[in-house]
Amino acid sequence: MGGTGTGGPDGLVVVDKPAGFTSHDVVAVVRGIARTRRVGHAGTLDPMATGVLLLGVGRATRLLGHLALTEKEYTGTVRLGQATVTDDAEGEVTASPGAAGLGRGALDTAVAGLTGALLQVPARVSAVKIDGRRAYKRVRAGEDVELPARPVTVHAFAVDAVRETAAADGTPVTDLDVRVVCSSGTYVRALARDLGAALGTAGHLTALRRTRVGPYGLDAARTLDALRAEWALLPLDEAAALAFPRWDVDEDRARQLGHGARVPTPPELPPGPVAVFGPEGRFVALIEAAGERSRSLAVFA
Repeated sequence: MGGTGTGGPDGLVVVDKPAGFTSHDVVAVVRGIARTRRVGHAGTLDPMATGVLLLGVGRATRLLGHLALTEKEYTGTVRLGQATVTDDAEGEVTASPGAAGLGRGALDTAVAGLTGALLQVPARVSAVKIDGRRAYKRVRAGEDVELPARPVTVHAFAVDAVRETAAADGTPVTDLDVRVVCSSGTYVRALARDLGAALGTAGHLTALRRTRVGPYGLDAARTLDALRAEWALLPLDEAAALAFPRWDVDEDRARQLGHGARVPTPPELPPGPVAVFGPEGRFVALIEAAGERSRSLAVFA
């Protein structure tokens, strides 16, 4: 990411979010650093979680809804043997059946059952809306919330380490260090809950770090302190080229697409959002193929 100076051009900031911050907290800090209100984020991270959080500045905020839909990768720790109201360490413990002596074969079978295309019930304390109201607000108001299952895809779910230990209350528990690659909308803490249930006990998440969102990994991420010391962002053209398939067009077609016109698309154009670039590598628009013509998703010319 190149240095731009405070209040620089539109672009993407890849933040390494610290623990204890909400995604909105990070947006507020970056608004202060960049001296602009026009900052948004793609894909919320829970306060407990750390790692990659994508922020758009200026016109790049219009990319965020499309970036939020890309694949995500995490490392984390699952505690088997205890359940919490939030499915993570932020919530109070609701059950302590314990977990010890779990065989690796049983673990691998349970993990395999939570890999691939799934119908997942989101965590009850989540931002999912029920009749227009956030689930976490209903739970905190004392309501008994039932969330419908929704389709997600877990591309990879691996257990890297297994440790038997004891919880603060003495309950024998088993901690697993895991890696997860999943689709947008997947709750890793719900995976922890469901893994416990599949093994005949309970489970919740005690640590989570997002290591990648689409093509943006921790190697590109900056801490908030680093951004305070030296403001830097990925220019809009580079951010679009990195995140989406690319279609280079001539000046005439760039002008048409820059006005939102529907133009014929080549048959090899992939499905989903495509970044259109005019002469000299100028990012013009985000489009998708609709039949044999383009449909404008966002214009940047």
